[in-house]
Amino acid sequence: MLKPLKKAVMPVAGLGTRFLPATKAIAKEMLPVVDRPLIQYAVDEARAAGIEQFCFVTGRGKTAIVEHFDVHFELERLLEERGKEKELAELRSQALQPGNLVTTRQQVPMGLGHAIWCARSFIGDDPFAILLPDDLMMCDVSCTKQLADAYRETGGNVVAIEEVPRERVNRYGVLDVEKDMGHLVSVKGLVEKPPIDKAPSNLTIIGRYVLMPEVIGHLAKMEKGAGGEVQLTDGMAKLIGHQPFHGVRYEGRRFDCGDKVGFLEAQIAFALNRPDLAPQVREFLANYR
Repeated sequence: MLKPLKKAVMPVAGLGTRFLPATKAIAKEMLPVVDRPLIQYAVDEARAAGIEQFCFVTGRGKTAIVEHFDVHFELERLLEERGKEKELAELRSQALQPGNLVTTRQQVPMGLGHAIWCARSFIGDDPFAILLPDDLMMCDVSCTKQLADAYRETGGNVVAIEEVPRERVNRYGVLDVEKDMGHLVSVKGLVEKPPIDKAPSNLTIIGRYVLMPEVIGHLAKMEKGAGGEVQLTDGMAKLIGHQPFHGVRYEGRRFDCGDKVGFLEAQIAFALNRPDLAPQVREFLANYR
């Protein structure tokens, strides 16, 4: 019997150097897209998949991320006194249940695999999702829910995938495909950032995963991979052949908000997706053609 998927790990220890000086004093995960920070989008996406417990793998200067999900009594009282019921309801909807948010520190930046290993006590013996907040998803059905649904169908490990131009495969973890079934792909191997001429496919992993806890045992060996870091992809690859492993061609669109152009595009796309903002946004965009 499959264990229910109730836990999510979010690595948020990065320094956000590509967005300096904006991120000198503000965590990059707190940068807003329209009127919500990136971390809020990731948490809401996970909650839509039935996730209830969250672990943020943090670093120095990241306290604002945790405070964002805390209860702000003074602000709530002020909104209540001024009759701002809509704003109050939205604020309260963001708060997580007491005890459902924990943090752990990644003191040394040793790679994504190391960040996930830092959450080992939280993960325990349970399946867990990983969401990288830099990958902002626009989906009719939460991307994490699409993975959770696939997990309930196949069991084992499930990752979100998308096709990229062949010349860009060396930026990603790449699938070695066993069987392509359209929406689902069974996986026989994974390679992190392979040379373009040695990539087994152009199907790449994006920042959404559902993994079995056994991956922690492989990450604990601290074996360094691409870039001299502990790579999550290498740990996942060692699960193949021992547990089911599938890729899911998710339905939706990804915005790379770790990149300035991707971040700016997300601002426009999410604003245009808002009925309260779209007409004004289309109007001012006409000035820049």
